[in-house]
Amino acid sequence: MRAPIGFRISNRRKSLKISQATLARRVGISPSYLNLIENNKRDIGGALLNRVAAQLDIPVDELAGRTEQKLLQDLEEAFAEPLLESLPFRPDERRELVAQYPASAAALSRLHRAYSSAVGNADAYADRLRSDPLLSQLLHQILSGITAIRSSAEILEEVTDLDAAERQQFLAAIGRDSRTLAEVARNLIGQFDRSSQISRSISPAREIDDLLIERQNHFPVLEEVAEQLRREIEVQGAFGGATLAKLLAERFAVTVRIGGPPPEPDYPGQYRFDPDLRQLWFHGATTLATRQFQLARLYGELAAPDAIKAVLATATLSTQTARRLASRAMGSYLAGAMVFPYWQFLQDAEDAGYDIDHLRQLYHASFEQVAHRLVTLRRPGEEGVAFGFLRSDPAGRLTKHFPLPGLLLPNSGHACPLWAIYAAFRTPEEPVRQLVQFTDGSRYLFLARTVRRRTGAFRDRVVASSVMLACDALHADRTVYGAGMDLADSEADIPVGPSCRLCTRRDCPSRQEEPLSPEEGHSRTRGPLLPML
Repeated sequence: MRAPIGFRISNRRKSLKISQATLARRVGISPSYLNLIENNKRDIGGALLNRVAAQLDIPVDELAGRTEQKLLQDLEEAFAEPLLESLPFRPDERRELVAQYPASAAALSRLHRAYSSAVGNADAYADRLRSDPLLSQLLHQILSGITAIRSSAEILEEVTDLDAAERQQFLAAIGRDSRTLAEVARNLIGQFDRSSQISRSISPAREIDDLLIERQNHFPVLEEVAEQLRREIEVQGAFGGATLAKLLAERFAVTVRIGGPPPEPDYPGQYRFDPDLRQLWFHGATTLATRQFQLARLYGELAAPDAIKAVLATATLSTQTARRLASRAMGSYLAGAMVFPYWQFLQDAEDAGYDIDHLRQLYHASFEQVAHRLVTLRRPGEEGVAFGFLRSDPAGRLTKHFPLPGLLLPNSGHACPLWAIYAAFRTPEEPVRQLVQFTDGSRYLFLARTVRRRTGAFRDRVVASSVMLACDALHADRTVYGAGMDLADSEADIPVGPSCRLCTRRDCPSRQEEPLSPEEGHSRTRGPLLPML
């Protein structure tokens, strides 16, 4: 958003007691045009801005508000917070606030920065509490119980001259301590389960994450509907873009347009459905995989709206934005289940060793579409390899994730810089695999690759993303990505953590931030060369 130059011109002019007509005459424009400028309905710059600044006896930089651009951007971010999205702000309200009440605008910006920092800290603590149970007194109780059981067992094993009564006494102690230990563990798990169900984030994106995690990213109702829709489609012809476009036209009077100008000028997306015109538009550069998936998504949303509503009816979604995003997510899930029929896709994945490039060719899909579908293979009794999923932008910010039980994936921010998801940016469009080991000894196979949309013109700017799948190292030999790796030799594993804030490796040379609870005197990040005095 531009700085509110017009309001500043108006305020300065009035403070100098210069009429609008007089200033307009001095700078060589009409009073009506100056009125539009002062109301921020016309841009001003170049020679005209210099003439106005000279007449108002004010530096051009101050009049142009270049020092206030950052403040305006900060307010844009603050007003976009989910807590404020329902308030009826006027389009120019932020600009007016910066121009007429700069101190108040600065105060709001500082409050938002403090709020964002507090939310970030809360997220970090929540990640730790949800995913790392080795904490505080509960850990102490569990370790104490294990020690007591071990002590009694060693006595029974090593002391040979115990009589029957003494042996029974130690056996009773082992039984009692085992039951106590089981109760502590059960209470710990139950506490985390209750916290997960009760605590809901105000962020719509986080509410969607909570929904996917709660359902293990598997929705049987949508899977069943997808199978029915797939059979209906295949009666009319081979599953694909042509048949889907034909059925959309016949059943729902939807036309498909590929290429040409977008429905709205300067529309940045790759596709857009206009419900009034009943037209689905695709950018000319979109891939066949994108067209097939979005055609399937639209067909599923039009043919089975009740199935999507049934899923959303049982979800905890506190805002309209969350409901809209959840509806989109369920539409995408339904499309994925149509493009990749569960049982057939599972069989093909197993036969191919989960080779994503093979599967994408088989189903005319993209790398990310296949990777995301692999994560949903959680049907009871017919599970595939359990994968976790992450997507990152080039800045390292995580933009999509689905966790794997036992593997701590940060909800937001950045992951460990040593992960393959970041290494993939150094070898674009080539898969990167690695065996990693966390501080608790757990081992995982990571596979990452960059993805990007196709450009349609020289001036198009493409931002690549990196997609990563993770599975337990015990299942790595079921995939082609474990071939040639010594899965039994943990010495070659890459030592990693979830993120710098949540990692307990204090000797890691790649650490970028202090851990969540650094030990006093043990920090090795950006410390002074000489001891502090």
